[in-house]
Amino acid sequence: MSLLQTEGLSRRVSPQRWLFRGLNVSVAPGEQLALRGASGVGKSSLLNLMAGLDQPDEGRVLFKDKNLAQMSQTERLVLRRTAFGFVFQAFHLMPHLNALQNVMVPCLLAGVPFAQARARAEHLLGALGLSEVSEAFPAVLSGGEQQRVALARALVHQPEVVLADEPTGNLDPETAHQALDLLCRTCREQGTALVMVTHSVEAAARLDRTFVLTG
Repeated sequence: MSLLQTEGLSRRVSPQRWLFRGLNVSVAPGEQLALRGASGVGKSSLLNLMAGLDQPDEGRVLFKDKNLAQMSQTERLVLRRTAFGFVFQAFHLMPHLNALQNVMVPCLLAGVPFAQARARAEHLLGALGLSEVSEAFPAVLSGGEQQRVALARALVHQPEVVLADEPTGNLDPETAHQALDLLCRTCREQGTALVMVTHSVEAAARLDRTFVLTG
């Protein structure tokens, strides 16, 4: 059974040029899938389509056999708040919230009680070595610290699938290894599917399967 899948998915970048065409990708519940390929082949675009953030030019994206394109904007928003977790390359942390508050946001949007949301956020920040900066705002955090906050935020509400775009790209090798360990282990424990864009062959090998995009 597929949790998330694409059928004949295509994305056009100009009237004469396709970024990719006819992609069929299937992710089972709890499965961990790596997306690899050279820069510019559309890995991040594919991730955005799978999240329902963009609309395909051809084909469709199904979540639990429901076509995302046929959902209302509100339905897609609710789906992203509850069933999806995201790690973006640009982090997208809220500048007016500290690290702890940023991580708590998905839980609060999903209706998790405040005390439980705080406890989950504190646990993940601690596991990522960020307890000492939990009250710091994004502007004073390093790029690596911001990336780990974004990673905690993606996991905190225990989503059904995490979509991660180079989640360890700004981290030094040791911290990247620890962060990837936490990401993979937490997804396993929660039964969360993971779709991760990565250039790292070593990181991809940690996951169950690799899907390679070619230009």
